Amino acid sequence: MDVQGIENIELVFLKNEDYPEVKNAMIEAYPNLPESYWQEKHIKSLIKKFPDGQVAIKVDGVLAGCALSIIVDYSNFDNKHTYAEITGNYTFNTHTNDGDILYGIDVFIRPKFRGLRLGRRLYDYRKELCERLNLKGIVFGGRIPNYHKYSDKITPRQYIDKVRNKEIHDPVLNFQMSNDFHPSRIMRGYLEGDKDSKEFAVLLRWYNVYYEKTSTKAAKNKTIVRLGLIQWQMRLYKDFDEMMQQVEYFVDAVSGYRSDFALFPEFFNAPLMSEYNHLSEPEAIRRLAEYTEEIVNRFSELAITYNINIITGSMPEVVHNSLYNVGYLCKRDGGIERFEKLHVTPDEKKVWGLQGGSQIHTFDTDCGKIGILICYDVEFPELSRLLADQGMNILFVPFLTDTQNGYSRVRHCAQSRAIENECYVAIAGSVGNLPKVHNMDIQYAQSMVFTPCDFSFPTNGVKAEATPNTEMILIADVDIDLLRELNHSGGVRNLRDRRTDIYTLTNNSTIEN
Repeated sequence: MDVQGIENIELVFLKNEDYPEVKNAMIEAYPNLPESYWQEKHIKSLIKKFPDGQVAIKVDGVLAGCALSIIVDYSNFDNKHTYAEITGNYTFNTHTNDGDILYGIDVFIRPKFRGLRLGRRLYDYRKELCERLNLKGIVFGGRIPNYHKYSDKITPRQYIDKVRNKEIHDPVLNFQMSNDFHPSRIMRGYLEGDKDSKEFAVLLRWYNVYYEKTSTKAAKNKTIVRLGLIQWQMRLYKDFDEMMQQVEYFVDAVSGYRSDFALFPEFFNAPLMSEYNHLSEPEAIRRLAEYTEEIVNRFSELAITYNINIITGSMPEVVHNSLYNVGYLCKRDGGIERFEKLHVTPDEKKVWGLQGGSQIHTFDTDCGKIGILICYDVEFPELSRLLADQGMNILFVPFLTDTQNGYSRVRHCAQSRAIENECYVAIAGSVGNLPKVHNMDIQYAQSMVFTPCDFSFPTNGVKAEATPNTEMILIADVDIDLLRELNHSGGVRNLRDRRTDIYTLTNNSTIEN
């Protein structure tokens, strides 16, 4: 068709008076099924039962194609259903507004209008309708009209595989798969009289990544999450209470911006070791560990008082006479959960005698699943991949680095984790000097929030960044729904495209969520 001669293309709801054009369009679209057009009573029934599901494309006022659909409770059918069963023997009594799946009854384009990508417009409308009605997805049985050419040589499953691998061209199936509909099984005897397909069909699915299961609970996970990162200045305090006063100041500040999370750095409480600078480094840090229980209690009170989830950074803790680097997630509902640094640096082991922990798991929050890795741990990609497999949306990384090259390792590895695992990564560190604390002389940090790199995110993968080596807070909003969209239809899909047929990753830690 001459595209330059077209003045108007519009998507419209089908009306009863459109039936004569619908009939003629079907006869033209299905030349090998000349008697398989819908009768007028069928079109009227569909329009009456579900008007939003019946749409047409008109080109300069002429009906060029249609998409017909119903809503079904898919639990009433199995994956071996026939076309007659799903349509209630063509009565469409299977339609219910309380269903969970938009079922495609028919899509057709008249031959002279093909090549204008009108079918894509019809499928896009179905997807938008599915999202608007909060349905789980779209399902339909796709014909394979070229299969009769190969049926004496290969099975339907082999045919599908060859079409997928571009060894065989099937215009219908190729089009459906290019529009994100995924073959899930072969159905035998689907459409009676479909000789071209040998009565086989492919069950095709499209999943609505925005679907939310209805709940009677008042609370639900947020989709826009606000992060508050504290870039902490190392300074000497006269006592414990003065340090906690500074902690509360920052919690108050980020809470005032209605943040959902406050992230503190690794070993933010190191200034308290100045009192023990006359001791050896291993003795001094064990004395610092004596504050940990009280710090956690104070953080928990602040989380409840200021209505914010607090990631406490990290601090030393002695368990059965072994020294660990640990942190706590203090939730605004009063819950407290613990995390551990799994990989200790050579310096931490040599100077302080720190040991690596053994627990790797996600945490459930009112903003969805999160993961927390302390500093050096983010440089081991396996850890964050295990967390992503458990459904992590946001990875928090409290860190402490003395030099810029040490910071660069943390920064670049954290950004890689965001891309690899299709998640957000927030890092927060300390700045300044502590001349009266051994092994804590200087600190360098630039706190940041990273995103995947795709069309819905910043092109450089940086959502927000603090000023380097300056005490400040950083506030950033992240959209969890964008991660779902990326996972389903991003330019690349790192999680979905993994070759689990040739490699796998196993979590051998002591706790899994």
